[in-house]
Amino acid sequence: MDDSKVSQESEEFLLWQRFKIGDKEAFSRIYTKYAGILYNYGYHMLPDTYLVQDAIQDLFTDLWRMRQNLAHTTSIKYYLFRSLRRKIHRLSAGERLFDSFQEDDQDVGIPFVLSDEALRIERETTDEQILALQKALLKLPSRQLEAIRLRFFDGFELDQVADIMQMNEQSARNLIQRSLRKLRLSFDLLVMIYLFRYFF
Repeated sequence: MDDSKVSQESEEFLLWQRFKIGDKEAFSRIYTKYAGILYNYGYHMLPDTYLVQDAIQDLFTDLWRMRQNLAHTTSIKYYLFRSLRRKIHRLSAGERLFDSFQEDDQDVGIPFVLSDEALRIERETTDEQILALQKALLKLPSRQLEAIRLRFFDGFELDQVADIMQMNEQSARNLIQRSLRKLRLSFDLLVMIYLFRYFF
């Protein structure tokens, strides 16, 4: 593990510890840093603005209320993504839209919002290539798109992707590999450059 990652994990751990003992500034920093990307991820899962906003509000309300009993973490982002996914699942229980999302081969037109890192890469790549890749991503089944997003755009490790998506690591690996095989049919070289060069 490189020094920068160790330093980041240490900062995350200390920020989380400050929040757990009731530091409102630490709680505000966590909210400011992660609310936007949580919304993007939640809306990717279920394109219902009000439900996603409610889920995020409930998540942070529960975090503050239960802060003293929360587990330690060195990755706040991972903790929040995993928690939000469970909360959206509960809030949307019984809704046909979420049920259809669970089907691996179901194609749905869910907006794909690029992370800050992906936006930086976008500025360095031609508009035509980016547009074509975004369209190709949107043609993936929703579970495959979620796995690709978590692994490459949100930067989670494979075991974290598996845990967030509530599957075993090998299943997550297979899901990502199937996704990349589909993309390579149209973007062999582009996908290698755009995904592997920047995210491995």
